[in-house]
Amino acid sequence: MAPLIQVEKLSKSYATGGRQVPVLHGIDLTIEAGEFVAIMGPSGSGKSTFMNILGCLDVPDAGRYVLDGREISALAADELAAIRNRSIGFVFQGFNLLKRVSAIDNVALPLLYAGVDRAERERRALELLRATGLERHVRSLPNQMSGGQQQRVAIARALVNRPPLILADEPTGNLDSHTSQEIMDIFARLNREQGITIILVTHELDVAHYAKRLVRFVDGHIVEDGTPTP
Repeated sequence: MAPLIQVEKLSKSYATGGRQVPVLHGIDLTIEAGEFVAIMGPSGSGKSTFMNILGCLDVPDAGRYVLDGREISALAADELAAIRNRSIGFVFQGFNLLKRVSAIDNVALPLLYAGVDRAERERRALELLRATGLERHVRSLPNQMSGGQQQRVAIARALVNRPPLILADEPTGNLDSHTSQEIMDIFARLNREQGITIILVTHELDVAHYAKRLVRFVDGHIVEDGTPTP
C-alpha cells in the first residue's frame, strides 16, 4: 500500500526585504496511513510552512508532495480547496470558530461547503458533538463555552467530513494542562480506534509524547525522526 503522504526534495522560500529567504531545504518525508506524528522545532524552523504545504494552504517552490496517491504540488487553487474540504481536517490553536454560530452549525460548516443537505449535516454534527462530550452545548455559542469545549467543537468540525488526515497546529496552546490532557486523549483515541492519521505541531514535549513518532525541524531541515523519548 502506498503511503498517505510522500514528500520529496520539498523546498520553499519567501520574499522578504527584496530578497528570497529559504524556509525549507529539500525535505524528504514519508508518513503512512494511521500514523500519529508530532512535529517540533524552534520558531522559524520551517515546521509551520511545512504544515501549510501538507494542508494545501501553500504550495512548494520545488519538489513533490503526494497525498493519498495524488500529486498535489502543481494543482490549481480550486482543486486544492476541494482536497482541503474532502481529505483534511484542521484543528488550530485559536479554535477558529464562527463567533455568532452555534456549536452544531460550526461543526456542520464543512458539510455545507460540500453540498450536503441540512438534515444530514445536523445528524452528523450532532453525532460528533455527542462523541466529544458536548451534547449539552449543541446550541451554545463559542463565547458560552470554555476553551476546552471550543477545542472539542473544532475537533468535531475537523472530523465531520470523515477525512483520513487531521492536521493540528498547537491545539493545546491556549489550554491549561488538565484540559490539554483531555484534548490529547481525544486525538490518541481517534488515532487508535479509527485509524485517523494525525500530524501535530507543538512546542510542548509532554504533548509530543502522545504521538508515536517525532519529527524535529531546525533551520528548514529535518534533524530528527524517530520515537519520542520518555
